[in-house]
Amino acid sequence: MIQGLEWAGRLGYAARGVVYLGLGAIALLAAVDMTPRARGAKAMLAAWAAWPPGLVIVALVSLGLLGFAVWRGLQAGLDADRQGVSPKAIAVRVGQAVSGLIYGGLGLWGLELLDAFEDVGEADEEQAAHGAAAAILNWPYGETLLLLAGLTLVGVGIGNVIQGLMQDFSKRLSCDARLCRVVAPLARIGYGARGLATLPAGVFLIKAGLEARSADVHSWGGALQALERQPLGSWVLGLIALGLAAFGLFGLVEAAFRRIRPAQALA
Repeated sequence: MIQGLEWAGRLGYAARGVVYLGLGAIALLAAVDMTPRARGAKAMLAAWAAWPPGLVIVALVSLGLLGFAVWRGLQAGLDADRQGVSPKAIAVRVGQAVSGLIYGGLGLWGLELLDAFEDVGEADEEQAAHGAAAAILNWPYGETLLLLAGLTLVGVGIGNVIQGLMQDFSKRLSCDARLCRVVAPLARIGYGARGLATLPAGVFLIKAGLEARSADVHSWGGALQALERQPLGSWVLGLIALGLAAFGLFGLVEAAFRRIRPAQALA
């Protein structure tokens, strides 16, 4: 069982890496006008599933993401990384729990694509985002909820940037000092880029909450595309895309070298 949990975590880091490599590649193609727009993870998986060999990739990535969700559960609930119960550690573990829910949901969504692959089309993330925002605005205090969601996303984005600047990523890895020095910058660049990629979506949510307009909400990919339309936006999107790819590469490094000790959580 312990070995299985370790492999679930390693496959999960690899699957997350593949997702971000794909997101970075699509965003880079959008920045140089070789594809119509940047896409989020669901639209990317749907596009892969529409391509027959891509069904295998979607299946493997989805299973890996579910394994990653299990590992995140051990990190958050049973403190597999032995972070303790300080305020900072609790904040990290809450973030890990949320991360597990997000990636687990994405993994389940990917498996649902396989169940109905003959009906797969490109996921309309913008329409889905507008519909969800409109539904929330019809709730009591809906504007406040959108505002809080936007502030949370902005906080997550800023947190990723700070983590990229200050975290010692080599402590997570079981590799020699020379290799750690080579791969750690991938994490710094990747976390920074992931944070910057999250900020526009949060800003649009805040605007939607302040103005009570669901049309102001954008999906993750749609928010990046809106950023691309600003002055020098193509250059900014291109740099973010390269950073997302760096985060994906670091995910593959983590799959091989990260310290994963489920026995500590189950002891």
